[in-house]
Amino acid sequence: MSLARRLEQKYTYQDYLNWSDDERWEIIDGEAYCMSPSPTIRHQIISRNIEVELVNQMRKKGLQCSLFDAPTDVVLDEFNVVQPDIFVVCDKNKIKENNIQGAPDLVIEIVSKSTAYKDTKIKKDLYERFGVKEYIIVFPDLEIVERYI
Repeated sequence: MSLARRLEQKYTYQDYLNWSDDERWEIIDGEAYCMSPSPTIRHQIISRNIEVELVNQMRKKGLQCSLFDAPTDVVLDEFNVVQPDIFVVCDKNKIKENNIQGAPDLVIEIVSKSTAYKDTKIKKDLYERFGVKEYIIVFPDLEIVERYI
């Protein structure tokens, strides 16, 4: 399994928009991270199960929030564009036609060996800095979930 690649140049959202759609990328503090290879089947099953439960809970509680999943772009600022596995946005003004502008209310990342450091350190710090209200990290191999509020 290959690790996420990082390119050594400060990139912006405008650079990102010009990249090929053949690979998925994120930009964190101007650094580009390739998100290939695609998620495993287990990852997708876990993601689907979480999404179904979130939709059920939002309906049950009458929340008027929107649920999204990768590869939807979340543009935090010019140098930070991510594609969380699953996320919820309650502020309709953040939802644009092509992306989300600003921090989601809830972000869930499902960790793989190739994304563990990025999800647990780099993205955790990023989400905290930009005001994500709740961050959940799922570790399928360890059968552990971490929750940060």
